[in-house]
Amino acid sequence: MEKVLVTRRISENALAFIKNSGYEPTVYTELTNISQEDLIKMCQGYVALLSVGPNKIDERFLSACPQLKGIALMSVGYDKVDLEAANKHRIPISNTPDVLSETTADTAFLLMLAVARNAFYMNKSIERGEWNFFDPMQNLGQELYGKTLGILGLGRIGLEMAKKAKAAYGMDIIYHNRNRNEQAEKEVAARYLSFDELLMQSDVLTVHVNLTDETKGIFNKTAFSKMKPNAIFINTARGAIHNEEDLIDALQNKTIWGAGLDVTNPEPMQKDNPLLNMENVCVLPHIGSATKETREKMAMMAAENIVAALKGERMPQVINPEVYEG
Repeated sequence: MEKVLVTRRISENALAFIKNSGYEPTVYTELTNISQEDLIKMCQGYVALLSVGPNKIDERFLSACPQLKGIALMSVGYDKVDLEAANKHRIPISNTPDVLSETTADTAFLLMLAVARNAFYMNKSIERGEWNFFDPMQNLGQELYGKTLGILGLGRIGLEMAKKAKAAYGMDIIYHNRNRNEQAEKEVAARYLSFDELLMQSDVLTVHVNLTDETKGIFNKTAFSKMKPNAIFINTARGAIHNEEDLIDALQNKTIWGAGLDVTNPEPMQKDNPLLNMENVCVLPHIGSATKETREKMAMMAAENIVAALKGERMPQVINPEVYEG
């Protein structure tokens, strides 16, 4: 029976699907990250990898594991994968798009509202025993009704966020993409702007792009300086898209009003990070897709991709289809 290495615990249904398809899954159950060297050693004797977590899939890894028939990522993002190397070694790679769009948009929406009302900091103030005298001019947030939501990366997740914001608060939607999204322009009356215009006009700016060389560090001191002083910055995509030192500086100097992060740079965040003690900041530990239903769907999709690869079939969610050409 051919063996599949699964790098973290996933749903029993997904494991059962792999096993019932005629393959033997082995799950790494230690609650620690696996170094690339250890992952290479572990993969020997396995014909497929279901990769969960920040495992680096590059030339070094792929050349050391040429027996792999397929690698399924249990994530949408694939910034840890060298696709050129995967194509060179003819190894198909898949991800899990679509199934977490609504859940991740929910997290962005949660952060937007929480930042607007200083919710996390106000909760901590109760623990500190500061809920005493009522001062009508303290603890003031800001309303979202009729404000402008800017979206960098108006794809599936961005569109779900736009729909929620428009339905709940009647927000105007503006966006910047590499290509225009005509569907979003029809559904939520989204207006396409340049990146600089997006920065200058957004009351809330939410990030839903992949991490690439182009987007890495795109939210830096220069970008924050162009945003409104009442602006809320939301990032549920990848932490490296924003420069964290520049973000801290922008918040401390009131260049922008607040920030909501489900991703940080670096990640995990250190407990003494100043962002955690700012009144106008809400931080979550990368839980954008963390619901039972979504993680189940992600695991099943990854399992289906693995089984397809092992059967010599095209992975349904392959991200490097070039390997099937010719």
